[in-house]
Amino acid sequence: MILQALLTEFEYEVASTRKLLEAVPEKDILYKPSPVSWTMGELAQHIATIYYWYVGTLTKTVYDMAADSLERGSPDDIKATLALFEKNVALARTALQGLKEENLTEDWTMKVGERVVLGPMPRGIVARSFLFNHIYHHRGEMIVYLRATGNKVPGMYGPVYEDSAGSK
Repeated sequence: MILQALLTEFEYEVASTRKLLEAVPEKDILYKPSPVSWTMGELAQHIATIYYWYVGTLTKTVYDMAADSLERGSPDDIKATLALFEKNVALARTALQGLKEENLTEDWTMKVGERVVLGPMPRGIVARSFLFNHIYHHRGEMIVYLRATGNKVPGMYGPVYEDSAGSK
């Protein structure tokens, strides 16, 4: 029951994330709102990378980030980031579809080398917080970046402000 809900949400939200990443213009790829912020390109690439983490999170009981590597390409190339996104979504989908309901209650831990950075905690909680909610958080940041640079934000949950009569 919970797993089916996660799969349904995953597919719906992948479409929304795709729309958002497709809205990132090359002309603003180097924009960053503050000295400590990522550029728009780095933020887009991070969003695409989170989908890669589904594999380690959903197929391993201990995910060592230091032992894993992902070729990302340049964050200044939005087309490369979109390709990375599509590749990682396919991997994430396969990992999600390979789960069984009982896998959601298994303990899971994230390490970087010998240092434990998350967990142990039930895999279902990790999926919700570290994967799903993490993406939503960064999508919200991307919306701010797009608006700050005068770009149109795509409607992900219906019309956006710019589409409404109130903005005319």
